[in-house]
Amino acid sequence: MRSKSTFGIHFVVRSLKTEVDSKATVYVRIVVNGQRTEISLKSKVSIRDWDHVRGRAKGRREEIVSLNQHIERVRSLITDAYHQLVQEQSEVSIDTVKARFLGEEVEVFTIDKLIAYHSSTMSLRLAPGTIKNYTTTERYLREFILQYYGKKDYKLIDLSYRFIVDFETFLRNYKPKDHHQPLNNNGVMKHIERLRKLANLAVSLEWIPRDPFAQFKKHFERVERKSLSAYELQLLSDKTFSIKRLQQVLDMFLFSCYTGLSFIDLSGLSSSHIVQKDNRKKWIFINRTKTNEPVRIPLLPQALLLIEKYKDDVRALENNTVFPCISNQRMNGYLKEVAEICGIEKTLTFHIARHTFATTVTLSNGVPIESVSKMLGHTSIRTTQIYAKVIEQKIESDMEKLECSLT
Repeated sequence: MRSKSTFGIHFVVRSLKTEVDSKATVYVRIVVNGQRTEISLKSKVSIRDWDHVRGRAKGRREEIVSLNQHIERVRSLITDAYHQLVQEQSEVSIDTVKARFLGEEVEVFTIDKLIAYHSSTMSLRLAPGTIKNYTTTERYLREFILQYYGKKDYKLIDLSYRFIVDFETFLRNYKPKDHHQPLNNNGVMKHIERLRKLANLAVSLEWIPRDPFAQFKKHFERVERKSLSAYELQLLSDKTFSIKRLQQVLDMFLFSCYTGLSFIDLSGLSSSHIVQKDNRKKWIFINRTKTNEPVRIPLLPQALLLIEKYKDDVRALENNTVFPCISNQRMNGYLKEVAEICGIEKTLTFHIARHTFATTVTLSNGVPIESVSKMLGHTSIRTTQIYAKVIEQKIESDMEKLECSLT
């Protein structure tokens, strides 16, 4: 429940002169929730005739009586404006009270307006995948507002801690109507995180006076990053499919295992991104789509062979790409077929290739974590350290070497 607002009306005078017989303009000062504004009554009074304590003119002359009557009418109108807003359960602020008194309209900021503003201003700054994620969060928000409040939109001023907690509960209990799995904890927290960024934008725009997330604590569960073992990677490398689509999907997956490229970066990889250094070594020079971080990756022989394999591919040439890429959804669908045929029990997705590069291909073979972090395009080495913590085989190998050196 929203806390009760504070409200006050005071009448003051303002004058550029200090003489007691000079004229001063009368203002009404409105105070709502600690914020204040002043409006001129367009009336003047001699400073000697003004009672600063009572906030009214002194005396019984006709012009004094008329001014005091005007002051009381203004007081009554402003008080009525304030109580109307309270009874309507509308936003009660210094701006809304002032606008209601002056007969002006105040723009009401809502979730829909915030989403529209965010979409229009961030569409060129965010990666397509990020925009897609925001679109999903926004769809959940609209369903939540309709189900919990019976409305199609919601006022930003009413965003509260309870709104956030109720939205979290809605997400945890949400039952998808299609083939998608229910949201896990981290999926729920990702939607909450995006709502928080929207709320921060509203605060920055001064559309709401406070951060509704001030008391909210989000919690992400640590998830082990799955990757292929050396045996599984070799199993896939040795496999040849007679079905063209499966072979192409496998080749692109393997290329990512040997370079660490994400699906979106692999999809846009062209010959212009392949650079030959002075020592004749070929590299990938590209900026990550997700973060725009520059990535420099020396190409392993396995990756070079795959590039050579598709140099004359018609679809790749038409798109000016190294590989004839398909959609991420179809890619992951075909990878499930690949895993089943090859007897790999892990749920194979394209992102596992990137994890495999980080763990099995590089860190497990002694490549320094600083180098791996640069090749992956991580903005912080702490992100790369997540991979380093799951290489039990590497830890065991290092300890065996230590044992040998101590005996």
